[in-house]
Amino acid sequence: MDIFSRRLTSSFLFFLFLSCTEAKEILVGGKTDAWKIPSSESDSLNRWAEKSRFRIGDSLVWKYDGGKDSVLQVTKEAYASCNTSNSIAEYKDGNTKVKLDRSGPFYFISGAKGHCEQGQKLHVVVLSQKHRYTGISPAPSPAEIEGPAIAPTSSAAGLKAGFLVTLGVVVLGLF
Repeated sequence: MDIFSRRLTSSFLFFLFLSCTEAKEILVGGKTDAWKIPSSESDSLNRWAEKSRFRIGDSLVWKYDGGKDSVLQVTKEAYASCNTSNSIAEYKDGNTKVKLDRSGPFYFISGAKGHCEQGQKLHVVVLSQKHRYTGISPAPSPAEIEGPAIAPTSSAAGLKAGFLVTLGVVVLGLF
């Protein structure tokens, strides 16, 4: 029984570790039609990003009408001023996927005329590898950027999946 307990504990910790460290594809706004002018500040993508945690290796995924809109990755300054002329990257395919390949801030704005000025923009902060998810979202600095910017986070789906796998291992191990 002692060997069984050790193996069970080891399996649980291994699956928990995997579920917490796997890179995720994160649908921007949590839904397919989220890349649009927000109806209110509370509907802002930055509000969604405040409640999420983003890690190196995660990918943001946008679903939108590529004939009417685009996603521009921009500098902090271009984000604050809604400058669409000198983007870091431009995406127009309607199914955009951007890998978050470093820690720190990422800035995105709409390429459609006037949309950024109406709040269609996104600011996410990717946690460094030394930071672990604690469930507590640090408050963004109000002086860091002008305009409605909000910090990010990721879902608990990985933790839930790891728990379900572990539960399955426990159940199978008992029989």
